[in-house]
Amino acid sequence: MSHDLSLLRKFVSPEIVFGAGCRHHVANFAANFGARKVLVVSDPGVLAAGWVADIEASLQAQNIAYCLYTDVSPNPRVEEVMRGAEVYRENNCNVIVAVGGGSPMDCAKGIGIVVAHGRSILEFEGVDTIRVPSPPLILIPTTAGTSADVSQFVIISNQQERMKFSIVSKAVVPDVSLIDPETTASMDPFLSACTGIDALVHAIEAFVSTGHGPLTDPHALEAMRLINGNLVQMIANPQDIALREKIMLGSMQAGLAFSNAILGAVHAMSHSLGGFLDLPHGLCNAVLVEHVVAFNYNSAPDRFKVIAETLGIDCRGLTHNQIRGRLVEHLIALKHAVGFRETLGLHGVGTSDIPFLSQHAMGDPCILTNPRESSQRDVEVVYGEAL
Repeated sequence: MSHDLSLLRKFVSPEIVFGAGCRHHVANFAANFGARKVLVVSDPGVLAAGWVADIEASLQAQNIAYCLYTDVSPNPRVEEVMRGAEVYRENNCNVIVAVGGGSPMDCAKGIGIVVAHGRSILEFEGVDTIRVPSPPLILIPTTAGTSADVSQFVIISNQQERMKFSIVSKAVVPDVSLIDPETTASMDPFLSACTGIDALVHAIEAFVSTGHGPLTDPHALEAMRLINGNLVQMIANPQDIALREKIMLGSMQAGLAFSNAILGAVHAMSHSLGGFLDLPHGLCNAVLVEHVVAFNYNSAPDRFKVIAETLGIDCRGLTHNQIRGRLVEHLIALKHAVGFRETLGLHGVGTSDIPFLSQHAMGDPCILTNPRESSQRDVEVVYGEAL
């Protein structure tokens, strides 16, 4: 009896603790891993916001030794990962805790890979390249968007080549994710907008990805509902913890969906852009989303119709062309409502950059699960529309 292996689906996730104040319990989880000394990875902004101090206080209260590593850029770089691994070894650490947005979390994942293998992070680009388990990893996100804290992705910036590369492996799913909505209170409105749209893109791309399935669809749809229904209000009322919880939950569900279903052309193109111009990842996604949705729509019309309905669009009696138009309009209106009006041209991208960007996007693992098979020419056209 033969089974169709293409129908099998697996689902990986860290141990997740969700709720206001859970960051204060980080020492309990570190102790469970037999922590002798913890490497705490963060960045200057998160340090200034005071979230690192909470982590330090928790570790100190349980007499767990630690050292800080905060030299992480907004797009973590190869040399920052390698330096972090040196700090880990010099201090004889045996557990890694990261607190911050996607950048410190991705950097921490990279440090774990390098420490385990003793080789350059550049050697692990691609899918399932990791052979040795990383040290115990506890992640505490401070933005509601990237979902690095639940995903099997690591995105590192190679400044020499002006490109980002992806490492995809269930070995980089953290052991514990402490998802504390209080930490998102230090995000400014623009960061809230970018990361919120990023999470919405995760959910949309996961739902139409060729890797979607019954384990990921409910997470993707619930994420869309939560983010679409609460993002504008959250940005208008930054002190409302109940709204923050909804967006953080939406971001987490989007992460569980995309980590397992993988993504599509928005992310392939945005990784290429972010590496080329060193732009924030969420901004790149937000600039591209409606252009890629319009491009992909006819390859998965029934699933895009479900997305439109989930985002509150009344699709009764509409043709697919009309639904596509309404969905694109809705995404643009949502971006405007959260104060997002960026274009690629505003950030200095010109027509002459498009072939380089498109070539790198075609090499990104996310392009493989895009619902519409894309040629380099297709990608060039979509970049052109986003100028």
